[in-house]
Amino acid sequence: MKTLFLLSLVLLFAISPAYGQSLSDATGLVTRLDVKTGGHTFEVETVSNFNIPDFNFDKDEKKLSLFINSGLERNLGELLIPRALLGGNFTFYLNEQPYFPKVHSNEKISFVTLNFTGSGENKLEIFGTTYLDGLTAKDEITPKELPPLQKGETLPDSLGWLVLVGFLAVVSAIVIVKIKKQKS
Repeated sequence: MKTLFLLSLVLLFAISPAYGQSLSDATGLVTRLDVKTGGHTFEVETVSNFNIPDFNFDKDEKKLSLFINSGLERNLGELLIPRALLGGNFTFYLNEQPYFPKVHSNEKISFVTLNFTGSGENKLEIFGTTYLDGLTAKDEITPKELPPLQKGETLPDSLGWLVLVGFLAVVSAIVIVKIKKQKS
């Protein structure tokens, strides 16, 4: 029995996994980018082994720019781009060089598979041929500005304090009267 236990213990340390791979190369980081344009908000979702700390969308050029930061040499990622935001035929540039990822589309989204090399900072530019496909641009709602206060329109701080003290005095008087009625 001791021999069988000792043999299995030795085999545990002697046999290593056949398909070992660095976990960080296969880990997926989910990033959701809220692109606000034309009075609408669209969510571009990414799953990748790199970080996207910032992005930019230019509606005039129909361009989505992703600023990528990676600590790995081999970068893998997937993008889900709503077709209502950006669609049609795509053109990609990675660090200002033409780039040709795999793109699959249906009527709602474009699914882009990224596979490129280069650690550090990278920039991916995605150009589409359609923008707000099937939607109309709405005026962006901005909060209405209040007119500036004119001189003499503000209440002095002492008046505010006076109102607060008066209110507390009335409440205190009511409480005292109720307590005296209960004791009588």
